[in-house]
Amino acid sequence: MSLPPFQHLVDEHWRDVARLAHALAPGHGDDVAQQAWTQALAAYPRLTHARNLRSWLLTITHRCAMDHHRAARRTTPHEDPSLLAEAPTLPPPEAPDGDLWARVGALPQRQRDAVVLRFVGDLDHRAVAAALGTSPGMSRRLVSDALATLRLDLRDQP
Repeated sequence: MSLPPFQHLVDEHWRDVARLAHALAPGHGDDVAQQAWTQALAAYPRLTHARNLRSWLLTITHRCAMDHHRAARRTTPHEDPSLLAEAPTLPPPEAPDGDLWARVGALPQRQRDAVVLRFVGDLDHRAVAAALGTSPGMSRRLVSDALATLRLDLRDQP
C-alpha cells in the first residue's frame, strides 16, 4: 500500500482543515490547524491505508480543537477574584473508617503504597508508577490486587 506524499495531502485539504479549525476554535483557528497538521504528519507514516484521508484529517482537527478548549478551560482565571471569597465553605471530611485503614495498613508495602497514591493522592496509574519506580501496568496490578484483598477481607467480616 502506497500513501501519497504528505505535501500532496496538505495541498489538497488545507482549506478544509483551516475552515474546520476556525469554526471550532474562533480566534485560535490557526493554532489548532497547525497542531492538527503536526499531529497528522507524525501519524502519517503509520497509516495502513489511504482511504478517506480527508475524514482522517478532519477528525484530527476536531480533536485538536477539543484539546485547545480543554486547555483554555484549565488556564482561564476566574473573572472576578473577589467572588472567590464568597464561595461556600465545605464541611471537613468525615473521619476515615478506622477498620478499613487498619486493613489497608495490613496490605503488603507496595500494594499499600499503590492504593494510597491512587486513592488518597488521587494520582493516575502513570503517576503512581513513577512514584513507585515501576510500569503503569504494574501499578494497575498492585492496586487491583490490593482492592481484591480488601474486598475479600470486608466480605468475610461479620
